[in-house]
Amino acid sequence: MTRTYAAFPEQAAAFPIRLRKRGLQACLIRRRDAGAWGIPKGLVDPGDTHEETALNEAWEEAGISGRLLGQPVGTYRYRKWGSKLTVAVFVMEVLHQESRWEESLIRERLWTSLDEAIELLSDHPVAPLLDRVRAWVTEGRYKMG
Repeated sequence: MTRTYAAFPEQAAAFPIRLRKRGLQACLIRRRDAGAWGIPKGLVDPGDTHEETALNEAWEEAGISGRLLGQPVGTYRYRKWGSKLTVAVFVMEVLHQESRWEESLIRERLWTSLDEAIELLSDHPVAPLLDRVRAWVTEGRYKMG
């Protein structure tokens, strides 16, 4: 089922997390030639859902797969290609990762604590949604595993 979360053009993103012995970790990505960290995201292709897009982008950009934990935690907007893009953000539980993936030559992946991820994304357009992400994963609104 295709849902509309905001006006076109549409994008969807995954905020990838995993539970480890030392606590919850988040996965951030960045282009190897850039300094700023971000999260996997991309345009929703015709015929695809936001959910499919978030999962596909996580696989293509970070080499990770898993499942989305419910509905989007919200949306954010930013400017690119002369347009204002709207991005639906999903929390994703990571169940598998590859050491090499489709974009591994141009992107790097960083696993870090949720607190450090929030700090590294403080200037990113997703920053206003990160309190919702923290609440989502720390208040037990989902069951991992």
